[in-house]
Amino acid sequence: MRLNDIQDIFHKELDDLYDFKEVNRFYYLLLDHNFDIQRIDIILEPDKVISKKEETIIFKALDDLKLQKPIQQILGVAYFYGLKFRVNNETLIPRPETEELVDWIIRDCKDKIKPLKILDIGTGSGCIAITLSKNIPLVEVTAIDISGKALDIAKENALNNHVDINFLQADILKLESLLGEYDIIVSNPPYVRYLEKEQMKSNVVDFEPHAALFVPDQDPLLFYKQIARLSSNHLNQEGNLYFEINQYLAKDTTDMLDEFGFKNTIVKKDLSGNDRMIRTSFA
Repeated sequence: MRLNDIQDIFHKELDDLYDFKEVNRFYYLLLDHNFDIQRIDIILEPDKVISKKEETIIFKALDDLKLQKPIQQILGVAYFYGLKFRVNNETLIPRPETEELVDWIIRDCKDKIKPLKILDIGTGSGCIAITLSKNIPLVEVTAIDISGKALDIAKENALNNHVDINFLQADILKLESLLGEYDIIVSNPPYVRYLEKEQMKSNVVDFEPHAALFVPDQDPLLFYKQIARLSSNHLNQEGNLYFEINQYLAKDTTDMLDEFGFKNTIVKKDLSGNDRMIRTSFA
């Protein structure tokens, strides 16, 4: 079948679900990822045809898109801060807001000349830990997650991105202490209340791990409180604690940090104008 005919089918099947440009983006990503066919190849050869076997692959992806399965899970990869990460339904898909958090940390560390120890809590695909390790010199990074399957993906991503991370499997809510002290502790923990579930798109709710997304309505800061408690004993005096946060709970989160003795807490908005990240310290 001609690729241009397949593209027409994509629009016929998907334009009611996605923006026209988004459908084109999906289509070209699939061609590039599966067959190494670039957009320019189709321009130069408008009647280009693919095999029946290749059609099967592309139409399976179309079926997944009709179910609103994330394109990153269909491809099996996502890009974060210029790096490539393997993802699946055991890990959250790395998001632009988290890139902003990571960029904040990297900029804060740009003038540091001493070796730094960093802890990433709830690492998932490893995108935060690996990106920090890749972009901050003289750094030792440890990453924790409750899911062994997520850690398998994170370890693969660390290997593929040529960084050495200390991975640990643990339930942060059950830990009484951490191993050692850290200059930076960072976490993007679960923070979506179940009451907010109806506001979320089905591509997130139906395909991403709920354990990494949702918290009880009656105790939405349970991860933040536990991490703050652990950090109070394991964050160096001049170190920083960074969080990605629920935009609706910024004041609740800063008030909680005050109770644990943190000072100079800064709430930063993401590019969409939402309260999305926090930096705090004891100094």
